[in-house]
Amino acid sequence: MRTYKQLTIEQRYHISVLLKTEKKVSDIAKIVGVDKSTISRELRRNKSKKGYRPKKAHELAMSRQRKGKPRICPVTWALVEVLIRQDWSPEQISGRLNIKYGIKISHEWIYQYILSDKSKGGKLYRHSRCQKKRRKRYGSYDRRGIIPNRTGIEERPDVINDRLRLGDWEVDTIFGKGHKHAIVTLTERKSRMALIGKVSRKTAKTVCDVIINLLTPLKDRTHSLTSDNGKEFALHQEIASHLDIDFYFAHPYAAWERGSNENMNGLLRQYFPKKCDLTTITSEEINHVMYKLNTRPRKCLDFQTPVEVFFNQSVALMS
Repeated sequence: MRTYKQLTIEQRYHISVLLKTEKKVSDIAKIVGVDKSTISRELRRNKSKKGYRPKKAHELAMSRQRKGKPRICPVTWALVEVLIRQDWSPEQISGRLNIKYGIKISHEWIYQYILSDKSKGGKLYRHSRCQKKRRKRYGSYDRRGIIPNRTGIEERPDVINDRLRLGDWEVDTIFGKGHKHAIVTLTERKSRMALIGKVSRKTAKTVCDVIINLLTPLKDRTHSLTSDNGKEFALHQEIASHLDIDFYFAHPYAAWERGSNENMNGLLRQYFPKKCDLTTITSEEINHVMYKLNTRPRKCLDFQTPVEVFFNQSVALMS
């Protein structure tokens, strides 16, 4: 079966010359090397009032070709919009669609789509994570004192440092508006699984209780915990004893030593910004945010989700 191919500009000039010699359509097709239906279609669609003019015919053909189907179909863009509204980043959307469905769409195209939507008055940009410039923070003298009986991160074994197993967690706390109430955040180093809990006061006792409550259901997948030097972790020995784990402390002002958790805190700020009043946040909202973060693909996980890595199970693309 013969297939139709676009004529080149050279072939169109050839057709023009042969027409002037009053050759039949079938003869022109044989000489040019195409099917006679191609020549018939060419003359029917690209012939002007002044006859067949190869340059004009080529322009007409190219114009119709540009008006053809878009590179990315509307159905794909509709799916992209759904995932943007689930707070997935363009990179996460691009990677996940490629791996899961073989849909190739670059993250740059998605960024441009969001910007185009914004220029038309759309609201997709509001689902972007960083909407203002980040400011570098510099350390100051530590006036909080030293937590007794602490084990430094330098004693942490390579199996934790190299993320060779599941069950090694990092922990921190973040404040809301007016430093009223706080959120305890836990991040598993290998899978980036997130656990979140709210405390009405950032005391050592309340933080200790929340950590134990969050990790007890996963006790068989909990081996260690690494925190900063905040006084809210003063009851580290009680936590370690209750969960039967090792507890380590990072160096002061060395946030990169708990990079997974710091990144998680940045993701949480999309939902609970510093101006947010945490006193009004409900448990349902906490659980909803936790679910969204744990079912969102990550580039560092080859676009798998934390839930898939942590529990070794597949999750649906959309929720």
